[in-house]
Amino acid sequence: MAQKEATIYIVDVGRSMGERRHGRSVTDLEWAMQYVWDKITTTVGNGRKTANVSVLALRSDDTSNELREDAHNSNISVLSRLGQVLMPDIRSLRDSIKPSNTNRGDAISAIVVAITMINEFTRTLKYKRKIVLVTNGTGPMSDNGLEEIQKKIVSDGIELAILGADFDDPEYGVKEEDKDPHKAQNESLLRGFAEGCEGTYGTLEEAIAELETPRIKAVNPMPSFKGMLRLGDSQKYDTAVQIPVERYPRTYVARPPSASSFVPVSKTTQEEEGDQKPSHGDALTAVRMARTYQVDDPSAVGGKVDVERDDLAKGYEYGRTAVHISQIDENITRLDTFACLDLIGFISQDKYDRYLHISNANIIIPERANDKASLALSSFTHALHLSSFYAVARMVTKENRAPLVVLLAPSINAGYECLVEVQLPFSEDVRSYQFPPLDKVITVSGKTISEHRNLPNQDLQEAMDNYVDSMELDHKDELGNDVLPIDESFSPLLHRIESAVRYRAVHPDNPILESPEILTKFAHPDEELVKNSASSLENLISKADVKKVPPKTKGRKRQRETEKPLSGLDVDALLNQEPKRANISPDNAIPEFKQMLSRAENIETINGAVKQLCAIIESQIKNSLGDANYDRVVEELGTLRDELVDYEEPALYNDFLRSLKSKILLEELGGDRRELWWLLRRSKIGLIDRKASDRSEVSEEEAKEFLSPN
Repeated sequence: MAQKEATIYIVDVGRSMGERRHGRSVTDLEWAMQYVWDKITTTVGNGRKTANVSVLALRSDDTSNELREDAHNSNISVLSRLGQVLMPDIRSLRDSIKPSNTNRGDAISAIVVAITMINEFTRTLKYKRKIVLVTNGTGPMSDNGLEEIQKKIVSDGIELAILGADFDDPEYGVKEEDKDPHKAQNESLLRGFAEGCEGTYGTLEEAIAELETPRIKAVNPMPSFKGMLRLGDSQKYDTAVQIPVERYPRTYVARPPSASSFVPVSKTTQEEEGDQKPSHGDALTAVRMARTYQVDDPSAVGGKVDVERDDLAKGYEYGRTAVHISQIDENITRLDTFACLDLIGFISQDKYDRYLHISNANIIIPERANDKASLALSSFTHALHLSSFYAVARMVTKENRAPLVVLLAPSINAGYECLVEVQLPFSEDVRSYQFPPLDKVITVSGKTISEHRNLPNQDLQEAMDNYVDSMELDHKDELGNDVLPIDESFSPLLHRIESAVRYRAVHPDNPILESPEILTKFAHPDEELVKNSASSLENLISKADVKKVPPKTKGRKRQRETEKPLSGLDVDALLNQEPKRANISPDNAIPEFKQMLSRAENIETINGAVKQLCAIIESQIKNSLGDANYDRVVEELGTLRDELVDYEEPALYNDFLRSLKSKILLEELGGDRRELWWLLRRSKIGLIDRKASDRSEVSEEEAKEFLSPN
């Protein structure tokens, strides 16, 4: 279970925080809120109800806190109480956190108010308590009773972090020139206060710079197996060995947050929920998925009839036939298994191929708080390590689950021992593919050729070897650091999406910020490596005789010269000797349409072919029983669009599609055919714009607007 947390952010909103200093384009408050918003939105993104957050405003215009009767606690306002933060709270805070019209307010008193709020909320329960103060240090501060406050923070187990705009930090290399004496005195006071209660003190510049480094999410893994590691059958033999163990994941794929579908809230829904004017982001409602099942029935309207899910039966394909197996019969095919981890053999480490892994790695550790199990598993692990063997075991994670064959490998580090477990394939999981050899060519007669046009010669092989060697990553830079440290390589997909979602939650109307350099540093090869390997690459290009392929010409089918076959036989000329097709058959429309276009000698023939296919499409729509012909119409329209793009006649297609949309919406093609228009929109079969064809007069905006629902 996730640990309970109570965090209070004290934000200095004094009048001086609204100023821009040292050439920055943002105010001190906006600069400080970059850090605060990042922390708050990260908490919101986790979605944990046990992560409680509160925000206090220091040097605010009014006073709103539980200790307001004391004059020292004036100009301190509670903007949000401790509790789970949601999106409405972020919007409320975004509107409330603005520079005030006063510089009055004591930062130490704000910390006292935060301590009181945390103690009242957490009481004596086990919580992770934290107070974060962000300020520019220009307001008044009192040093009365600092020692008592420090003792209270330490005794209550509260973690204190103080971050200041332009605070001096020799370790980070920040020093403000011509610092105001009052601010310097406040910095000294805050530094001593933080150090006295074992807190953190630093400059805001360092904190914001660290925001670009993605934070690795710490997770508490749950055991996927708890049972006995057995050697022998304990029910039959007294000498059988049983060790209580637990199984946890060692590696797990981190995936970015998934998107969900939402639609604008209708007026009816707003009235039902009593929400007359939804705010930005609230005017969306989740999409509820509904699934219906249909079967073919010629006697029903539309040729299909709906059936209930309970009436469905499970079937398995056997060739082209569906074979039904009842639930009772299917239960017979299942194995009656129970949770276990039984050793079934051992294999030498040098005889096992690592490519046989077919799962993520897990670890097997002894049962918690069981010294006897720890000693037994440690003995087994060391025995495997000293003998250079792996263990093969049969695993069933839960009762009636399918059994797995797993490999157990010893892992011994300083102060930590375990068995690394990976799944092994069954014989049906192994696929044996045969590929031709890379270093020789075997002819049909069985002759082996080592020199061939498809094989690299010795010079090309050496050039490739030199280029690969020059791009090796296992070298150091000028400072002796690794060029590619594995702990500094982060997933751009995962962290980019998360940072974009957090930023858009606070700034819904601003464009998404550019990716930080730490995410894009590995998007391109290292500049030093590219520079060192340039000569090797040029030599490789020369030896391989690499030539640039000209770009493929889009369209121009009518102007394209027919390629001559190697045999010299002109198949098109032979086909043209047959009588040319005058009409396109509705039963074979697409192939005959393409044949007519390929034999067209003038624009009139192309126009005639297009008119015939358009008439066929309209006829199929008009005579369609329900949606019976919709898929055929979509395919024919797609073919018509592609062919007229290649033949540079976008106007013919666009004119027909505009007419077709009008007839569908006016129900002139056999009734309500709006479902067909929805299929065309989903398939993105719209107008040909200038991006698809240079000869089109339709812009991209017009093409998008054309595919609107109405």
